[in-house]
Amino acid sequence: MSFINKDFLLQSEAAKHLYHDYAEKMPIIDYHCHLSPQLIAEDYSFSNIGELLLGGDHYKWRVMRSNGIDEKYITGDAPDYEKFERFAECLPYCVGNPMLHWTQLELKRYFGIDEILCKETAKAIWDKCNAQLQAPEFSVRGLIRKSNVKVICTTDDPKDSLEYHKKIAESGFETKVIPAFRPDKAVDIEKDTFLPYIEEIGVKTYDELLAWLESRILFFHENGCRVSDHALEYVPYGSGCPEKAFEKRLRGESLTVEETDSFKTAVIKHCAVLYTRLDWTMQLHIGALRNNNSAMFKKLGPDTGFDTINDLCIAEKLSKFMDFLEKDGVLPKTILYTLNPKDNYVLGAMLGCFQKAPVPGKIQFGSGWWFNDQKDGMETQMKALGNLGLLGRFVGMLTDSRSFVSYTRHEYFRRVLCNLIGSWVEEGQYPNDDAMLEMIIKGICYNNADKYFGF
Repeated sequence: MSFINKDFLLQSEAAKHLYHDYAEKMPIIDYHCHLSPQLIAEDYSFSNIGELLLGGDHYKWRVMRSNGIDEKYITGDAPDYEKFERFAECLPYCVGNPMLHWTQLELKRYFGIDEILCKETAKAIWDKCNAQLQAPEFSVRGLIRKSNVKVICTTDDPKDSLEYHKKIAESGFETKVIPAFRPDKAVDIEKDTFLPYIEEIGVKTYDELLAWLESRILFFHENGCRVSDHALEYVPYGSGCPEKAFEKRLRGESLTVEETDSFKTAVIKHCAVLYTRLDWTMQLHIGALRNNNSAMFKKLGPDTGFDTINDLCIAEKLSKFMDFLEKDGVLPKTILYTLNPKDNYVLGAMLGCFQKAPVPGKIQFGSGWWFNDQKDGMETQMKALGNLGLLGRFVGMLTDSRSFVSYTRHEYFRRVLCNLIGSWVEEGQYPNDDAMLEMIIKGICYNNADKYFGF
């Protein structure tokens, strides 16, 4: 029998009550993920459990590399079963690693499997899962329905045609699948990807770039988009001339930090003006140090498990950037995420400087992100928000995932949430008042996001 029982992670009677009576059956709004709209549009069916569990999941790939598994069984051309078996070998070593919890939740919730996945059980679990995958409810849309997901926001480049989002909308699929605007390639002027991107979109001047971004934002809005997303090592702030920086970069010259920051500040502000006008939410993901292993980056490309946590000082420029937008009245609803937990209190305190009526929690501290979406990381983020802001207005969890079975991470988050608040109730730190607790738990699980985003 699996250790993932009905009271998994729930360590008090109050926690069990909050989870089973309030959190467990709430729907999901997945307002940031990397799911493929094409697979949703085509209602793709997976050929086997290895493809479903391991395909594109760099969390699992990192575990396998840490266990000394050869790359051919990770991203290489080994048969899917052999990849699955090698992954199974790793799980017994995941003591303290959330991968064990996530994987067992995926097997239990979608396939009804309680056995612990390991080398000895791999073949039996492979066969049990594959027998079920043939059923219609295990197609991509079936998995989304089974997960009770109401809204999915994918992550999309501004030049995307959004053809698959249109097909999904026309199909009558009951889950709303809408794009999120990710303009990083047009913003990251210092990166090698910038000049090829500018050439691809046919832009020759700074003003043309701004006009192109505006046209794409409006196009995305027409197709249901209500959120943007920016990935930033740090939030930039500079007051130099963005036009000169753009022209210098087009000549193939390197830019100073001030020139780079000035360009990024101006371009993101241009976007923020439109976000505010259209009532979008701007997401700022801060603190990733990407593509650290240059040899593997050259071999496999980005998003393959070779990113890590940066440790820059972010407070001063973040403050100046947000003030730059606010003093002109163009600071939109904003969610701030940090990949480095050292900055939890930086973000938690910064929120209070820029909150503004009439939106409760207009500036949000995003949930424990990426390396922090495990029990300790989630608790640390929520405690920081609780100490410094309004945890009760928190818009809650997202998947940030490419996997269609990662929705069990919402269950994981909800159990952690209920256990944390349940402990405060048991310790007398919060009233044992059912009406108040129901409002708080259901709010963080679903209702707050539903009201905040207005999908």
